[in-house]
Amino acid sequence: MEQLEPMPQDWTRALAIAAHPDDLEYGVAGAVAAWTEAGKQVSYLLVTRGEAGIDTVPPQECGPLREAEQRAAAAEVGVSQVEFLDHRDGVLEYGLDLRRDLAAAIRRHTPQLVVTTNLHDSWPGGGWNSPDHRHVGRAVLDAVGDAGNRWIFPELAEQGLAPWNGVRYVAIGGSPQPTHAVDVTGSLDRAVASLSAHRAYLEALGTQPMASAREFLEWMADTVAPRFGGRRATAFELYRS
Repeated sequence: MEQLEPMPQDWTRALAIAAHPDDLEYGVAGAVAAWTEAGKQVSYLLVTRGEAGIDTVPPQECGPLREAEQRAAAAEVGVSQVEFLDHRDGVLEYGLDLRRDLAAAIRRHTPQLVVTTNLHDSWPGGGWNSPDHRHVGRAVLDAVGDAGNRWIFPELAEQGLAPWNGVRYVAIGGSPQPTHAVDVTGSLDRAVASLSAHRAYLEALGTQPMASAREFLEWMADTVAPRFGGRRATAFELYRS
């Protein structure tokens, strides 16, 4: 079995970008907890407020609820800076508006590592990925280049956002084509606490397997372990900028 490589450590600031509240908690929070414990700075950017994510809660109530749960979830893994872009949940479109907003965020945060979630058509083991996830993930990859080019979205420079060419890596969590991993043996409990902070969302899932934060995250980490020296881990597909 081909082994995954350890994630690079030659960075100090990361920006984790996802379509919805809970996306990062299901995919990469264990790695984030390990990174912040090691002294690295991680910020979160959510493209929507997840207002269409709970069938029994109207969007005008759901958005603020899920924002509050996301901030609590981030705090559990050492993330204090959480931003929202206010794109509409469920109907995200890949395009210039999304690329511009993401490029602006990358310029604001000046990360060396950008993290996002699965941009492929399907999940590991099968299952169709949602359009919001696909569109955000692909726009993130393009926005990294946009952020460094002063002639793409020149209005950003006029707003005081200078081009940023310092992104070294883009890491895709939940990819069916992983290449690297982060040991989460010591951070899994914090990841579970982070996902558990999405209380209303998890309750709405009822008896689905993803409703049990600990069981689901332990299962995810255990599926990666055989490819990472037997250690529980979070896997990433890594792109080098």
